[in-house]
Amino acid sequence: MMEHIGFYLKDIFFHSKRGQLIFRHGAVQKYLFFHNGNLVSAKTNQPQELLGEVLYKLGKIKDDVYSGIDQYIEPKKKLGEVLVKNSLISANELREGLSYQMREILLNTFPDFEGEFKFQKREDLADQEFEVKINIPLLIEDGIRRMKYNSAIKNFFETMRPFPKSKSFFYRLTEEEKEILAAVKGDISAASVLQGSRFHPEVFWKSLYLFFCLDLIDIPEEDKKLDSYKSTKRSSIGDTEKNIADALALSENLSNLDYYQILDVGTSADQAEIKRNYFRLARKFHPDLYDRDLPHEIKGVIEAVFDQISKAYQTLSDEKKRKTYDERKEKPPLEDKRNWAKVAEVKVRQGKTLYDKEQYPEAVSLLEEAVKLQGNKGRYFLLLALTQYKIPSLHRKSEENFLRSIQFEPWNAEGHVGLGLLYKREGLFIKAKKQFEKALGIDPDHRVAQREMNGLQGKKKKTLKDFLSFEPFGKKK
Repeated sequence: MMEHIGFYLKDIFFHSKRGQLIFRHGAVQKYLFFHNGNLVSAKTNQPQELLGEVLYKLGKIKDDVYSGIDQYIEPKKKLGEVLVKNSLISANELREGLSYQMREILLNTFPDFEGEFKFQKREDLADQEFEVKINIPLLIEDGIRRMKYNSAIKNFFETMRPFPKSKSFFYRLTEEEKEILAAVKGDISAASVLQGSRFHPEVFWKSLYLFFCLDLIDIPEEDKKLDSYKSTKRSSIGDTEKNIADALALSENLSNLDYYQILDVGTSADQAEIKRNYFRLARKFHPDLYDRDLPHEIKGVIEAVFDQISKAYQTLSDEKKRKTYDERKEKPPLEDKRNWAKVAEVKVRQGKTLYDKEQYPEAVSLLEEAVKLQGNKGRYFLLLALTQYKIPSLHRKSEENFLRSIQFEPWNAEGHVGLGLLYKREGLFIKAKKQFEKALGIDPDHRVAQREMNGLQGKKKKTLKDFLSFEPFGKKK
């Protein structure tokens, strides 16, 4: 088992455990509390995840309260309760802040594959009432999709033969994830499934991990012993055992290597060097050199490694094929671009759903990922800007993304209208009016732009003194 939050969340949810999960990595400490399949509380020592920081980020407390937050900390009382008691936030705003804080504390743990976990049962949680409850499968889904790919996932799954299991959370999958799940049959290793497909490797391995944590797939018991076998072979001193260990090590990084790296030659290598290195690798990794009683999984890895070595040699030893390969290598595969585009579109749809539900911070996270994947879509930047507009502390970023949406879609009046509303909210009436004028120049019948222009007709222009004393988008922290 990987030492990762996803494995622990799966175990806690599907075994209905109650208790606390302690996470430590260096100076980082987190305590996550669970009850009947839900996250019900969380504690952290990370400054950016503390409740005061979260409430300020969400725009629930003002600058003066945030800057003097220490004065509201009372012995044996929670900060949120004190803020509600002093009418600085409402009970609903506290619940929203706690929900966001708990999610962030847990989700920020997903990128970490080197920390230590310890679960402790807490029967005393059974009789307690919790105002905020967050479903674990939703956290698993968001956490895995949000985190960056880590090779530890591939290392764990590649030689195992995953097979379909439950269909309980099938409805949570994207169309691409459903295609990947459909390719999992249980008769071949995960690496072989990927090799025979056109899926993007990083998307494939992350999806496989998502399926496993949602109990959509499982792994045969005999495959789970593979990691210990790998460790044994790596420490063996015999030539055959060493070659097996080298094959396993090479297989773990194979998808990241080009044909030159696989053959261990430079891009300017001549045919003699390419041939010499191929035969050196063949004497080491040819499947016929190994005993027939090798475990099926290990033999499959060796065959996959040698197959890639052979493909590399066949391509680079032929001048025409080598030239074509070199030209293609300079450009990202078209299918990769299409896969990333699909992922971005899914994230935008999910972000729009969260926007409609007024879950703005969660929507921002998804939409920021979408624009990273597809950085030339004006409507993506527009939706991100509109969402950031709902969070006062993100108004500066909102302005930047409205401008980007206008850059990519100058014919779309909505970007100018959104930017105008932002400027109006910040008291920049002249700049707001210019944006509404531009919007009406594109769409003379735009109702919002017409309404706002009429409303700004009587607004007083700001003097130079006003602008010198005014700080747009709030004070910097």
